Amino acid sequence: MGNPKAFLTISRQEAGYRPVHDRINDFGEVEQTLNTSDRKLQASRCMDCGVPFCHWACPLGNRPPEFQDALYKGKWEEAYEILSQTNDFPEFTGRICPALCEKSCVLKLAIDAPVTIREDEAAIIEAAFREGYVKPKTYPRNGKKVAVVGSGPAGMAAANQLNRIGYEVTVFEKDESVGGLLRFGIPNFKLNKAIIDRRIEIMKAEGVIFKTNSPVDMEHLPEGFDAYCICTGTPQARDLDIPGRNLKGIHFALEMLAQQNRILAGQTFGKEERINAKGKHVVVIGGGDTGSDCIGTSNRQGAANVTQIEIMPKPPVGHNPATPWPQWPVILKTSSSHEEGCTRRWCLTSNRFIGTKDGRVCGVEVEEVEWVPNPDGGRPVMRPTGKKETLKADLVLLAMGFLKPQQPAFASNVFVAGDAATGASLVVRCIAGGRKAAQDINAYLTKALTPCVE
Repeated sequence: MGNPKAFLTISRQEAGYRPVHDRINDFGEVEQTLNTSDRKLQASRCMDCGVPFCHWACPLGNRPPEFQDALYKGKWEEAYEILSQTNDFPEFTGRICPALCEKSCVLKLAIDAPVTIREDEAAIIEAAFREGYVKPKTYPRNGKKVAVVGSGPAGMAAANQLNRIGYEVTVFEKDESVGGLLRFGIPNFKLNKAIIDRRIEIMKAEGVIFKTNSPVDMEHLPEGFDAYCICTGTPQARDLDIPGRNLKGIHFALEMLAQQNRILAGQTFGKEERINAKGKHVVVIGGGDTGSDCIGTSNRQGAANVTQIEIMPKPPVGHNPATPWPQWPVILKTSSSHEEGCTRRWCLTSNRFIGTKDGRVCGVEVEEVEWVPNPDGGRPVMRPTGKKETLKADLVLLAMGFLKPQQPAFASNVFVAGDAATGASLVVRCIAGGRKAAQDINAYLTKALTPCVE
C-alpha cells in the first residue's frame, strides 16, 4: 500500500461523461477517462482494508486492493496480471458492470465516496492492450473437445477458460456475429463493438473456434464433443398481454436495440422493418437498465420526447435502510441516458394500448397503483387506484425484463451457465458463471479419464 493516507487528502474524481449536447448526436461511447496522473491518484485512495468487502462483493472475486496498489505505483503490467487472474474480460466489466465492488467499499460507508474501482479496472486493461501486454498464447492440447452454445459473456468466458486448460473449444452462435447481448443488446454508446472484436481476435489466435449463423437444437446437440456448455442467455422477453398489443409500433426493447446496433455495423433495413423514434412520442415500459438503453437510443434517433414508466414505486434517493452497506443499495439510479432527456414516472400500470384507424399505436392508457403491505407477509400487494390517464405514444418499447428459460433434461456431460442457468443477471455474474462451468467441465472430464483402481 503506497499511500495509506491518500483517502484523507484526495477526493473521489470520476471521469464523467461527454457533454450532453455533444454525445446526443452520435453513438460513440459516452464515458470519458482520466489522464494517467489522476488515475494513479484515484487508485491511491484504496485503503487496503483488512477485510476487503470489494473482493467479497465481486462475483468474480477480483482483488481491487492489489491491482490498485500496482496501478498507483505505475506497475501497469503487474496490475494487468493481477486483474486478469480473476477476470477474463475487464474491458467489458470496466465499461458496463454496475460495480458491486464500489457499493461495498469501506469509503462508501465512511464518506460516501468509494474508490473508482470500475474506472481503474478499465484504465488497466486499456493500457494493457495499448502497451502490448495482451498477447495470444499457445496452450498444450489434451485431445478432448468441448462445444459452447452461445457467445455472450458466459459463453466467451467458458470458452476462454476451457481453451487455456487445453480443450479444443468450438463456440456456436446463432446470430451473424459473436458477443450475444454484448453485441446486440448493449448500445454502442456504452460499449463500442470494436472492443468485442479485439478480444475475439485474441481468442481466435489462441485456438478458440467460432461458428456464427449456427443455431443449435437443444434436443439434438452437435455430435463429436466430449462435453457441452449451454450459454444461450434469456431469449424470451417478458410480454405485456393487454388489449391493443398487436398494434403497429409496439416492440420489445431488444428488437430496437439490436436493430440499431446492426445498422451501425453496416446492415440496412427496409422502411417497414425500421424501428425509428425520429419525431415520435416514445413510451418505454420498464424502469431498468434496458429501458434506460431505449431512452438513450430513442434520443439519438431524434425522438420528440421520451417517457419511461415503471409499475413499482420510486426508489429512495441516496440511501435505503432496507439495503444497508455493504449490500447493493436499492436506490434511485440516474443513468447517462436519463440525463439526456426523458420523463420518469412510477407506480403506473398499463391497461390498454390505443390505436389509430390504420392500426398504429397512438397512446397507452395507464392507471396509478399503490403498493400495500401483504397481510400474509412477503411481497407487497398492488392495488389500482382508479386514477387513469392516456399517454401519447407513437412508439412503445417493452423493457420489462426476461423470462428464465426452461432447459430440457440434459445428459451428464452438459452444463448450463450464465443467464441460461440463473435468469437475467449482470455481465460480471455471467462471466463468473462461465468460469465456474469451465471448472465443472474440466472436473467432469478429468474424472471420466481417471481409471478405476481396485
